[in-house]
Amino acid sequence: MRKLFALAGLTLLAGCAYPNPQHVAALNALVGKSEADVVRTYGVPSRSVETGGSKFIAYSQHHIESYPEGPYWGYGWRRGWGWGGGFGYPDVTEFDCETTFELQGGLVKTWSLRGNAC
Repeated sequence: MRKLFALAGLTLLAGCAYPNPQHVAALNALVGKSEADVVRTYGVPSRSVETGGSKFIAYSQHHIESYPEGPYWGYGWRRGWGWGGGFGYPDVTEFDCETTFELQGGLVKTWSLRGNAC
């Protein structure tokens, strides 16, 4: 039985590869390209900074998703102790992804991802 649960867990993890392989391929295609090519692909960056002979441009994405908890029935703490039923509080999750490109001599040298939604 343990092997079955382990196999199911590995299957789920394999289906949720981080980061997204298509996103990585698109980012790798920009290595060696100009800053103008990055801006044409992703638009105007959220922020940029120059330091130590390199320029860093970053693109930030943020969104919030809310899922209803659904109905409940029973004894417990829901706006006070007691028996009852109804609908619970929604589950709210924030998702962020920041893509940063390092440029040297006007060309993309490398990139990095940070966040839970890349």
